[in-house]
Amino acid sequence: MPKPTTAAWVCNLLARRRPGEVDQLLELGDLLRQAQADLSADQLRALGRQRNQVVAALAREARAVAHREGHDVSSAVAEQVESTLRAAIADPDAGVALQAGRLTTALSYSGLGPVDLSGAVALPLTSGPAAAERDPAGAAGAEADAGADAADQRREEQRRREAEERREAEEQRRRELAQARQDAEDAAQVARDAAAAADSAEQQLSGAVGRCDDLQVQATRLAEELRRVERRAADAAGAVQQAERRRDAAVRRSRTAAAISDRAAERARGLADGRP
Repeated sequence: MPKPTTAAWVCNLLARRRPGEVDQLLELGDLLRQAQADLSADQLRALGRQRNQVVAALAREARAVAHREGHDVSSAVAEQVESTLRAAIADPDAGVALQAGRLTTALSYSGLGPVDLSGAVALPLTSGPAAAERDPAGAAGAEADAGADAADQRREEQRRREAEERREAEEQRRRELAQARQDAEDAAQVARDAAAAADSAEQQLSGAVGRCDDLQVQATRLAEELRRVERRAADAAGAVQQAERRRDAAVRRSRTAAAISDRAAERARGLADGRP
C-alpha cells in the first residue's frame, strides 16, 4: 500500500475523526448536482456560497485535527486539502474515496468530467455510481479484504475517539463558560465602579455649579456695593474739596482781618503818643 502524501493523510484523518462533517460535505455535493439538473440558478448561487463556507470551515477543522495529532499543516498542504474537499463535492466517487479514508494523494477537480482517481486511493472504490465501471472485480476484492471484524474495530476506535473528543470539548466548554462568567462578573463590577464614579463626579459637578452660582450672586452683590461705595467716596471727596476751599477762604479772611487789626492798633498807639 503506497504511503499517502501529507495532504492525503490529513484528509484521511479528517474522514476518520469527523465522519459526520464529511457526510454533510458530500450531501452538499448531492444538492449541487440536483440544482444543476434542475437548472435552478438561484439555488446554485446559494449552494455555491454555502460550498465555499463549508469547504473553508472543514479545511480549518482538518488542520486542527492534524495539530492535535502533533502535525502542523503548511499553507501548501492546506490548499491541497481544500482542493480535495472541492473534488469530493464535485464527483460522487471522489466523495466516496474521501469518505473511505484511503486516499494516497490529494484530489483536484478541473471543472469538467469526473475526478481522476487513478493512483489516488489505496484500495479500489466499493461504492459510487462509477466505481463498478472503473474496477468491479477490485471492488469485490476490497470488500472481502476489509472484513467485518476490521470494520467493527475501526468503528469502535472511531467511537472511542469521538467520545474522547466530546469529553474534551465538553471540558473546554465548561472552562470557557466559567471564564466567560468570570469575565462577565468582572465587567459588571467595572461597570458598577464606573457608574459609582460617574455619580460621584455628577454630585461634585452639581455642587461646583451651585457654588459657582452662589459666588456669581455674591460677586454681583459686591459689585453693586462697590459702586455705591465709590459713589459715596466720590461725594465725600467733593465735600472735602468744598471744605478745603471754605477753609482757605476763611484763612485768607482771617489774615486780612488780622492785618486790618494790626494797622488799627498801630494807629491807636500813634494817636495816644500824640503822633498824627
